[in-house]
Amino acid sequence: MRSLEQIIQQCSELAFDLHFKHAVNWKNHDASRILVGYLPIYFPREIVHAMNGLAVGIMGTGDRKQIIKGDAYYQSYICHLPRGIIEMALDTNFENFDGFIFPAICDCVRNLSGMFKLAKKGKFQRYFDYPQNFNPSIGGQFYIQELQKIVDDIYKINKVTLDTEKANSSISLFNYNRQLIEEIYSIRQKYPWRLSAVESYYMIRSGLAIPVEEHNLILEEVVEALQKDRGEQMDNIRVIISGSFCEQPPIGLIKSIEMAGCYIVDDDFMLGSRWLCKPVDDTSADPLNALANSFITSSTFSSAIYDENNSKGKKLVQLVKDRNAEGVIFSAASFCDPALLDRPNLQKACDESGIPHINFQYHENTGQFKVIKEQAGTFSDSIKLWA
Repeated sequence: MRSLEQIIQQCSELAFDLHFKHAVNWKNHDASRILVGYLPIYFPREIVHAMNGLAVGIMGTGDRKQIIKGDAYYQSYICHLPRGIIEMALDTNFENFDGFIFPAICDCVRNLSGMFKLAKKGKFQRYFDYPQNFNPSIGGQFYIQELQKIVDDIYKINKVTLDTEKANSSISLFNYNRQLIEEIYSIRQKYPWRLSAVESYYMIRSGLAIPVEEHNLILEEVVEALQKDRGEQMDNIRVIISGSFCEQPPIGLIKSIEMAGCYIVDDDFMLGSRWLCKPVDDTSADPLNALANSFITSSTFSSAIYDENNSKGKKLVQLVKDRNAEGVIFSAASFCDPALLDRPNLQKACDESGIPHINFQYHENTGQFKVIKEQAGTFSDSIKLWA
């Protein structure tokens, strides 16, 4: 059995490989295999897996690639994520990808899907819309139609059909993946010093660039390793991070929050990997319907989704209680309209429940964290002294 440090090292390399070498090597072993890139947040990777494909998460460039051409494509008052992805598209980072899926997060991502189409990147470029009506007979049927478009896109490339047995097998694998991730979060809730938020982030993000079977093996190793005590317990407060569901925060920012005296016991950094709160039915005769029903009935809350009957403020307050957290840090990417528009209502819910909170903004290649560390440190001290 490998040490936890060896696993973390492997995951960090996989998570930030902007050329996706592991995924490309996987594809090259079989002519019918395809790579489908998808942007944050959630996309049902099961259908790609069942059709002999690998859905690869594209989370941006972070601080690992200089943005030059990408800045020419977008105005200055939007988030940083699309600039980095355009830069990668205009270079050679995506040359082995067969298609791209752009979930309906915001207008920036909608425009990015059009740019990929104009630039003829991949064999298909699909804007993937989410239902805003959560009635199964309306929103559910709409969602199934959206999934079927992707099934048709993939079939045109490799001529692989969506077989019911294979689809249910894929659903089972991803159910297990989410189960393992939640086990890790549960362990971190009780013993946050055993695995830092940065290390946890590496492990989850690495799963976006490798087959789910391989990622499940890694997560099993992590769960087993975490049964033993590790690290040193500190006098830190427990916080929830909210607002970082799309453009990812720099690793330095996560480290700064932890070093300032905060245990991050839950977050929405890699929300797509944890989107469904209950297992999807893996015995259904209609797997697309099972995936649609799960999205309609078991989705977590996010600023990227409008659901008037699913109060995000109440959900956040309940998450704070479930994780035994002492405060919330609202951390959103600069110019992230969904997160910043939702923030006042979320803050109001926290105020009404007596939950302390602070907020700041970032972009994925932020290089200076002193102010954020000081702010998080003051927040931690105030809770320890007066909460």
